Amino acid sequence: MLRLTWVQPEDLLGHELRQAVQDGREPSAIAARWRAAGGAEAPARAGASGQPASRYLRLLAEDLLDELADLPSRLADQEPTDLARIKALCPNWPAPQATSPPRPATLQAAWLGRAVGCLLGKPVEKLPLDGIRQLARATGNWPLNTYFTARGVPAELLAAHPWNRRSAPTSLAENIDGMPEDDDLNYPLLNLLLLQRHGKDFTTADVAKLWLDELPAGRTFTAERIAYRNLLSGLEPPRTARHRNPFREWIGALIRADVHGWTNPGDPGAAAEQAHRDATLTHTANGVYAAMFTAAVIATAATGTHDIHTCLRTALTVVPPASRLTKALQHALQLARKHRDFDAVVDELHATHARTHHWVHAIPNTALIAAALTHADGDFTGSICRAVSGGWDTDSNGATVGSVSALLAGSPATLPDRWTTPLKNRLATSVGDFNGIGFDTLARLTHQETARP
Repeated sequence: MLRLTWVQPEDLLGHELRQAVQDGREPSAIAARWRAAGGAEAPARAGASGQPASRYLRLLAEDLLDELADLPSRLADQEPTDLARIKALCPNWPAPQATSPPRPATLQAAWLGRAVGCLLGKPVEKLPLDGIRQLARATGNWPLNTYFTARGVPAELLAAHPWNRRSAPTSLAENIDGMPEDDDLNYPLLNLLLLQRHGKDFTTADVAKLWLDELPAGRTFTAERIAYRNLLSGLEPPRTARHRNPFREWIGALIRADVHGWTNPGDPGAAAEQAHRDATLTHTANGVYAAMFTAAVIATAATGTHDIHTCLRTALTVVPPASRLTKALQHALQLARKHRDFDAVVDELHATHARTHHWVHAIPNTALIAAALTHADGDFTGSICRAVSGGWDTDSNGATVGSVSALLAGSPATLPDRWTTPLKNRLATSVGDFNGIGFDTLARLTHQETARP
């Protein structure tokens, strides 16, 4: 049976009910109607429930999704999606500073760092925090310091906490043979194509057309899959991000932000605006802010003159100060400065967010990214290992933290060989003509777009 994930109305409704509570709506009456009819909660970790719902429940779910979308939000004024309104709420929006484009070697480090961090997190994606810790400890790899391995892990532990089934064959230390395909690398490749074809003045419609031309639908997940479906149904941006899309504040836009930062060195405001035009195809409010924040961090880091703490402080200026993301980031930064033991930071972040947020939601994951970078003082190995050891969306968090910290490191030669050698300067992808491309070539192509006016 083909059970397509991330699109079934009966599964979307449970996610939308949770999202409604988070973004200031009152969904209790609608939730009661759903449960009275026999509707189930959203799947906790999978993209679809095990069995399809009845026709009645599916039609009811579609109607209730539309009713939920019409509920007013008490947070609407402090968490807008429109760029002009966002900027109006950000009194310290950053001004550009004159700087030279990063060298190709620096961009190569950033691409490699993104791949390494993603690869580190792939085998343990979807696993609970305790499972990640137990698997690493079983092989003497705790605190985390290198790729995960299945060698020496007791069978009963693997039965309780199995590796991610799609990633283990390519991402455990004994299996790595180049960088396998992952959406965390596919989207930067797409955005490189976007700039090659349209330049920095691209529109959200340009992003949509590029996806339809170059991105296989089966390589999309969560908000991206919903937006893709909405495009095929004839909807246009920004409605593609809103229509029956309970994942619109999840992490998908954040993982697309790197190229926008790399190509705007010293101009975090421009990087954030570029990320906004990309993100609004699929996301709203805090999902968009997470992408803007990440792009601004990277644009500031790309100057080569700022430490990670300055980069994070600067990036906070592009996020509305009363938003939930700002509050989560401020809390995460405070925890990272307070605790010497990063496990204590992670435990407090999970205590704050795990009960109310899905493991792919942008708010807790962006908070963890900021905490990991802060606690490790921007060090590459320390940052990626902290990010992945913190759980949630391990490969995406590892990728973003790897990109930022490797950019700060400045050169592939500064990244330890144990991380980069297994990649063999080779990236697998189904995007465009990039399959098998080297990270050195990607760096040269990115440098060309960085230097373009």
